Amino acid sequence: MLYYLTSIRWRYVVSILAITNSLQAERPNIIFILADDLGWSELGCYGNRFNETPHIDRLAKRGIRYTNAYSSAPVCSPYRAALLTGQYPARIGILDYLRPDSENGLSTNLITFPKKLRDSGYITGMIGKWHLSGYSYHGAKKIVRPKDHGFTWNIGSEIKSVGNGANFWPYMFRSQPIRWLDLQKRKLGQKEYLTDRLSLEAVEFIEKNKESPFFLFLSHYAPHTILNGKPNIVAKYRAKYRPGNSTRNRCYLCQDATLLGDPQNHWAGNHNPHLAAMIESIDDGVGLILNKLKSLKLDQNTIVIFTSDNGGETKVTSNAPLRGGKSQLYEGGIRVPLIVSWPDTIPSAGVSLQPTSNVDFYPTLLKAANIPANIHHTIDGISLLNTWKQSKSLSKRRALFWHYPLEKPHFLGGISSGAIRYGDWKLIERFNDNSIELYNLTKDPSETVNLAEKNPALKKVMLNQLIEWRKSFGATKKPPKR
Repeated sequence: MLYYLTSIRWRYVVSILAITNSLQAERPNIIFILADDLGWSELGCYGNRFNETPHIDRLAKRGIRYTNAYSSAPVCSPYRAALLTGQYPARIGILDYLRPDSENGLSTNLITFPKKLRDSGYITGMIGKWHLSGYSYHGAKKIVRPKDHGFTWNIGSEIKSVGNGANFWPYMFRSQPIRWLDLQKRKLGQKEYLTDRLSLEAVEFIEKNKESPFFLFLSHYAPHTILNGKPNIVAKYRAKYRPGNSTRNRCYLCQDATLLGDPQNHWAGNHNPHLAAMIESIDDGVGLILNKLKSLKLDQNTIVIFTSDNGGETKVTSNAPLRGGKSQLYEGGIRVPLIVSWPDTIPSAGVSLQPTSNVDFYPTLLKAANIPANIHHTIDGISLLNTWKQSKSLSKRRALFWHYPLEKPHFLGGISSGAIRYGDWKLIERFNDNSIELYNLTKDPSETVNLAEKNPALKKVMLNQLIEWRKSFGATKKPPKR
């Protein structure tokens, strides 16, 4: 009798283990590739005919491309906080980019989705830009690192500051060497290009963890200014478009191979050779990752996401046909490219008009990995897994919100404001003078005709909705701690 009961127990344990292993094997790998300040119109698959992005375009052909994807903020730190938590920046309290001495890092009380993935058996890796904490080098006492939010691996995040120097080693800022990346124990080659190095680190991560389900967050520093492309690629794009000499002496935001600035007028439009070269290097890295997945036979059950944290910087590019750029709540500042590939599940060459925000990644990725969300952690996003699978829009409309209070205008043009999009309509509330702008994005994606005075009833409804949303978690027009 004892033998019989023991045998039953053993068979039960074996069955549970078999089911667990089966679920583990079926869980998709997840690779999230984030570009920094890459505008909505910079990729070939979004209609750009100057920049060359064949590998990202290939990714789009393998999956779904969103035309109405948004960042929850027009600058980077709040985007990153919202991405990892599934909460709007206004709920978290990170509303602008964090200063190097900031004490307002991403709270470790929040349950990020990398934590959920790690605790459910995923290997989690972070490669590249973090920007969710201050730094002890600048006097910050409370330091928050990727490991505090669920990342087992962390390679190449900043130590002293995010910096904005050149992308070659040794990294330079205005001809001064800077040391701000966590790559000290991993040998760097002379004049090694940062974007290439991060992509190679990503390939190595995939190789090392090919036997387990993994989540990789590849967070590029490029193509953030100061622009500094590889000289041979910059030369290729110079040959494609020659605008002549500038009336200005030099553009310090566009560095040539000597790091002295570029005297040619390439930066004020859609033909910037430095920007194009940096984007091409990101694209080359995407190609390496896709090829590695295929060689390991992991490509069919790996979710690959490519997107950007906010719109392009208008001092070096144009986001046309969208208005504005980084730091602004016009479409050029918050609408971003978004491509999702998962060959086992997502039909190829899909295009979705569904408005979506980066707060949606949290519930969507957990659902894709068969992991329940935490009931004690408020999530502002919704799962878009069905829109991934069917390339269709949600049957029910939803509102998207923005809250961007500033002490003074941003040096790139942004002003203190809030916004709401509902259906075809978008309302912007300027906090400095309480003026209202209302646009029909379907008819006027460039936001050129303010219809607020012609639609007073709609203006009132949408403004009240925006105000009530702010009140729901105590957000005010007061500028945030940074």
